[in-house]
Amino acid sequence: MDTQDPRLLLAQRLRLFREHGLADRKIRQAELAHALGLSVSLISSWESQEAPRIPPRSRLEGYAALFAAPRCFALNPPHILSRAEMTDSELGAMAELTSELIRLRNAALRATTASSAVEVDAAPLPLPAGPWQFAESQVITIVCARWPQDMLKQMPYTDQDDPDYIEMLNYSDLDALFELHGHVRAANPASDVFLRMPGKLVPDDYTSHLTVLGGVDWNTATTNVLGRLDLPVRQIADWSVPDGQFFEVQDHGKTVRHHAVVDTKRGKSGGAGPAVGKGTLREDVALFARGVNPWNRARTVTICNGMYGRGTFGAVRALTDKRFRDRNAEYVQSRFGHCDTYCILTRVPIVDGATLTPDWTTGEHTLFEWSR
Repeated sequence: MDTQDPRLLLAQRLRLFREHGLADRKIRQAELAHALGLSVSLISSWESQEAPRIPPRSRLEGYAALFAAPRCFALNPPHILSRAEMTDSELGAMAELTSELIRLRNAALRATTASSAVEVDAAPLPLPAGPWQFAESQVITIVCARWPQDMLKQMPYTDQDDPDYIEMLNYSDLDALFELHGHVRAANPASDVFLRMPGKLVPDDYTSHLTVLGGVDWNTATTNVLGRLDLPVRQIADWSVPDGQFFEVQDHGKTVRHHAVVDTKRGKSGGAGPAVGKGTLREDVALFARGVNPWNRARTVTICNGMYGRGTFGAVRALTDKRFRDRNAEYVQSRFGHCDTYCILTRVPIVDGATLTPDWTTGEHTLFEWSR
């Protein structure tokens, strides 16, 4: 590659940041990757002197935030400071570095566009890192609830003796499961990703990166993980009475309940959970929680759980939807990058039956946040 190729110039600048961005020492790729919440291979691909890949804009903003405030690397663990934690001089330096890196990135993108389509297609950009990317070759287990037996009896192809038996129809949160499984496989191509039902886990599943989908009513794994994480959030799912379904949080000494919004004026069932009366779901409430795996502290546990199935889907989409995942991942990193356990209780809007992805950066969708 020509030494003046804009793509190579961007790669060289990023490497220069790492090797000479701090006056007193050189930053290793592993240190930088940890501070940014990325993989070492991704950092290496951006610094490549032969075929560098172009980072997303949000990642360059992360570089600027780190090297504008070198004290980030002295934190334990190193992480990006929020704007509120940065000094005026650091904010000014971050703005200048961001401007420089975006200018270099724009030039690199123009060079890519000018090259042949075959060349561009041969080197696709990697899936951006985020909370769903784990260390290479580590096992990931997704636990999704099974439909109750009375509901399975109403569904075709769920009888194992049926020649047309379809195992996936047994899972209750298929939208969320399909979305998450594809994203996790793409983000972790060298890892095994297993699907399990509650009550069907083997010992090794518990000590992997464990993710549970769905609520406490059908997914006993969710109940077990919630109890172990000791979050200030409870899910109450009493479907025998109106308004008996909510998330309850302890917020500054007060107990607050958050309900889904169901329009009872419309004659349509409200969601994937057991229906109470008739209605149309207008807004669900969902929990995203991440913590240290209580059965293996070198791994994580994650909860994606709504009052209804569409809330669970929205909690998953917050970090998989191409339009929102980068900004939400950056938000999570800036807010909770130094925490071993955290959770976000979020609104999930439903418009004309479509489940919309919550944007955690605006404050309009987040109902409650907590970290330890």
